Amino acid sequence: MITWSYSSIKTFDQCPKKYYHLKVAKDVKDSGSDATVYGQEVHKAAEDYIKFGTPIPAKFKFIEPTVASLNNIPGEKHTEIRLGIKKTDAGYEPCGFFDKDVWWRGIADLLIVDRGRGWLVDYKTSKSAKYADTMQLDLLAGAAFLHFPQLKRIKSALAYVVCEAFPKKTHDAAKRDAYIEVFSDELERLAGAHESGVWNAKTGPLCGWCPVTSCEHYNRRR
Repeated sequence: MITWSYSSIKTFDQCPKKYYHLKVAKDVKDSGSDATVYGQEVHKAAEDYIKFGTPIPAKFKFIEPTVASLNNIPGEKHTEIRLGIKKTDAGYEPCGFFDKDVWWRGIADLLIVDRGRGWLVDYKTSKSAKYADTMQLDLLAGAAFLHFPQLKRIKSALAYVVCEAFPKKTHDAAKRDAYIEVFSDELERLAGAHESGVWNAKTGPLCGWCPVTSCEHYNRRR
């Protein structure tokens, strides 16, 4: 069984060879970048503000209006909540993030549950929302419906806190499985690669930032 996440399926879509080295052979590690570290710091500042009431650090004050507005929404707040889904003969079931039979893993930056209503937010630190992928919200909403069966509707958003853009969606519990299956085509291709052992490289503008430096398409950025 393949255990996957939104980030891993996007890595496979970007370049099967990169996915192979990071997730299958595991002979390469991605240490991230300055942008990755910056994003992690922003997420931590938002989490600590909502979870503990910790003041936002001065260098991240620009996120405070957004985070304070979210904090004012009534309901039970879950920050950086880890969600797991397993597949059974009966369909999809909630499970622990590290369970042996976990099929999908995801982390919701903020989930607010107020009886049958929910709010789901994923923070982004990109300078533009041009390539926003709201399918990530579909996955998280599907998992939230599984873990919190009292939820009937979820309002979700990608919160681009730098450029102040907020692509939004509304999710209904009746469509839960469709949200979970939003990457079915990609998963089928991933399963095919596992079965055939063929992991062809894709070239693109990000090749210079790829940790797989042994690839014939790698060209160190300048």
